[in-house]
Amino acid sequence: MDDLKKLIRDVLDFPKKGIVFKDITPLLTDAGALRRAVAAMAEPFRGKGIQTVVGAEARGFIFAPMIAHELGAGFVPVRKPGKLPHKTRRETYDLEYGTDTLEIHQDAIRPGDKVLMVDDLLATGGTMAACCRMVEALGGEVVGCSFLIELAFLHGRSKLAGYHVVSQITYDEP
Repeated sequence: MDDLKKLIRDVLDFPKKGIVFKDITPLLTDAGALRRAVAAMAEPFRGKGIQTVVGAEARGFIFAPMIAHELGAGFVPVRKPGKLPHKTRRETYDLEYGTDTLEIHQDAIRPGDKVLMVDDLLATGGTMAACCRMVEALGGEVVGCSFLIELAFLHGRSKLAGYHVVSQITYDEP
């Protein structure tokens, strides 16, 4: 994964001062690196009976459909409020300063579906924990959570205790 890590650039003070943003754009523009990243994110979940891959807005949308294709599964988007056209289930969760809300179509997950949760980045874990709660409320079984990057120093795994969490690239310090 070191070859992939070299394609992630740090952008200082984005989106606000004091943040070091992990920009995956250089990795995405390299066809071989993108293929390797998707294959690596899917690999731990091959043969696990995954039926649906859920991707969180926005950068989860990049990886989740490709991972779904790799696993022979369907794709379900989780979006910000007001972006999905049918009846939705909503989950509000805490951020460092304030709250955010996500939605999923109520009929997107069938009871008993084996679901893989995907996002590009695990930071504090709030977004993915909210996504897992929505899937489980609809009767889905979360088989695991797959991330390209994990910012381990933010301890996001603690909000995902009990789930099989796999990250391809880990940063232990900012």
